[in-house]
This record gives sequence, structure tokens and C-alpha cells, in this order.
Amino acid sequence: MSASVKLAVIRLCLAASILAAWEYASRVRHLEFYLSKPTDIASRLMVWISDGTLMTNLQATVFVAVIGFVIGSCAGLMIGLLLGRATVVAKVLDPFLMAFYSMPKVALGPVFVLWFGIDTSMKIIFVAVVVFFLVFLNTYSGVRNVSRDQITILRLMGANEMDLMRKVVLPSAFSVPYALIGTILGEMMATNKGLGFLLANTAGMFDTAGTFATLVVIVALSMIFNALVRVAEIYLTPWQSRLEAQEVSI
Repeated sequence: MSASVKLAVIRLCLAASILAAWEYASRVRHLEFYLSKPTDIASRLMVWISDGTLMTNLQATVFVAVIGFVIGSCAGLMIGLLLGRATVVAKVLDPFLMAFYSMPKVALGPVFVLWFGIDTSMKIIFVAVVVFFLVFLNTYSGVRNVSRDQITILRLMGANEMDLMRKVVLPSAFSVPYALIGTILGEMMATNKGLGFLLANTAGMFDTAGTFATLVVIVALSMIFNALVRVAEIYLTPWQSRLEAQEVSI
């Protein structure tokens, strides 16, 4: 049996043990109100799948997260690259950008509701703002702190400016998309559809099974997003994956 198969078996056994202990605690220790039961959560998910509730809210969340992420990422990358190379402009704007970044983004929710209402555009703008500052700071730091040795080696190999951006600067600025977090927060504050709305609605009705079922979907969606990011990282920086594999094997 290969190491990867053994690891998969161990993980499955651990997950099964956790679910069994969870089911036991909910049934025997009377913790159903606080934890629900895995079987009830699975039943609720099946009901939502059959009546279309899950797909409707999932589509709304994914749409907002993707559009907001694209807008915020593009804006963050462009401004991060610009300020990363324009030292004087960066010094002038730095305190203002840091002040806005330091503000908890959830505090902007009520303001965005006043400005843009409670429709989809408000959620997209909110997500774009959340993603923008994360991508901007990572891009700015990547441009300013990228290894000079990497750039020198690539130039000696005949790399042009676009190659440097794609192979060195952008991978250094690549971050896990936080669009889903902004989407869930926006949907919990003011909306009538989406996973955030479903989570707030079930929690407000003390529907433990529904609340945990929504959390399961959110976690699964987050894992998919992270997997896509990992694939992109492997494509952009294949050498980094080889280095990580070597470090693990040492």
C-alpha cells in the first residue's frame, strides 16, 4: 500500500470516528440542540437538494464571490503593481491606504447598504473591497520585496518584462481568495438569498440542523476554492512545488 493510500485511509478513519462520536454525543448525551446529529444534517441537505433550496443559494453565493473576486483582484493587482514601482506615490498614499485597510471591513456593511441597497450589486462591491486590499497589499509587498537574485537569473536567461511579472512578481503576490468570506458577511447583513442568508436565517430560527448543514456547504465550497488556488499556484510556480516536496522528504 502506497503512502498516499495509507494517508487517505487514516483520514477516512479519523473522519468516521469523529462522525460516530458526534452522533453518539447528540443522541445519548442530549446535545442535539447544540450540535444536531450528522444524520439530521445529512437529511436536511438531501431535502434542500431535492427542493432546490441549496442550488439556489449556492449559485447566488458563487456568482457574487467570483465576480467580486475578479473585480477586486484586478484592481488590487494593477494598483499594487503601480505603487510597487512608483516609490514616491506609494509613500504619499501609504498612510491613507493603511488606515482604510485597518478598518474592519464588516463595519462598512451598513454604509454599503445605505449607498447601494440590498441587491446583488451591494454584495459584489463589498466583496470587491475586501479582496482588493488583500490582493493589493500582497502585490505591493511582492513587487517591493521580490528576490533580486530571481530577477537577475531570469534576465540572464532572456526573460522579458512580462515573463518577470508572471514568473516572479505575480506568484509572490498570489494569495488565497477571501471573496467567500466577504460574500457570506454581505449575505448575512442584508439579502434574501445566498449561503450567508441561509446561515443567518436558520440560526435565527434556532434550527441547529439547518445551521450546521449550511456550514458544511460553506466548508466544502471553501475547500474547492482552496484547491483551485493550489492548482493555480502549481501552474504559476512549478519550481515552488518541487521545493516543498523536497523539504517534506528531508
